[in-house]
Amino acid sequence: MAGFSGRMRLKLIISYDGAPFAGWQSQAGGDAVQDVIEAAFRKIVGDRVVVQGSGRTDAGVHALAQVAHAEVPDDSLPLDAWLRALNANLPPGVRIMRVTRAARDFHARFSATGKVYRYRIRNGQVLPPLELGRVWHVASPLALGDLRSAAEIFVGEHDFAAFAANRGGPIHSTVRRITSITITEEAGLFSLRFEGGGFLYKMVRMLTAALVRHALGKASLDDLRGILRNGSPKWNHVAPAEGLYLEKVLYSGTKSPQVLPSEPV
Repeated sequence: MAGFSGRMRLKLIISYDGAPFAGWQSQAGGDAVQDVIEAAFRKIVGDRVVVQGSGRTDAGVHALAQVAHAEVPDDSLPLDAWLRALNANLPPGVRIMRVTRAARDFHARFSATGKVYRYRIRNGQVLPPLELGRVWHVASPLALGDLRSAAEIFVGEHDFAAFAANRGGPIHSTVRRITSITITEEAGLFSLRFEGGGFLYKMVRMLTAALVRHALGKASLDDLRGILRNGSPKWNHVAPAEGLYLEKVLYSGTKSPQVLPSEPV
């Protein structure tokens, strides 16, 4: 595989609607995004091609630009033919946006230096039907200033043990660095952009829920500071998966902190 002659390493930029899938990582039932992309490669190459993603997104979470790599035989297809060939064999909810040849030592996960996630909230009494499954609908009024005040608490390096779900396996460290949380609003649509070196399982969704609960008057800034500082009580509010998007994976040369081992969000 890596380092062997006669093989080409591809870098894939992938966009997908997470609603029909059991997350990114391959599942026994074959209903993950990784599964359908590997099935497309099998149809083209005639053998299994392992697709390595930059990280796992949870069930229902969307991606605008997931990054993955895969190794294929040099003589399978010309480089410029892969984009059309893969998309011709994928369901419409998954699309390869770009295919380039990667260096032999490029690894979609371990070469990454950070990630950007975006969470979208539609605030108002009525959810527009075309946004169903694409946003978190919060009917009660939210103030932009309240969301931003709560977000300031979480920027920087902290132990986020209280704001991460337990996936059942050991975690080496729950310390993470968030470079920035940028929040904008236009016509009732709030956009929360999280950039950092790595995120724990459901961490972005739990932080989003914390910001919203503060804006709704259900958690004070001191409450949030105390939970973050003390690691307890465990935060048990999680924003819905359908509002979360993996927007970008950062690699060297991009302004970003060092990546830490990531869990699905």
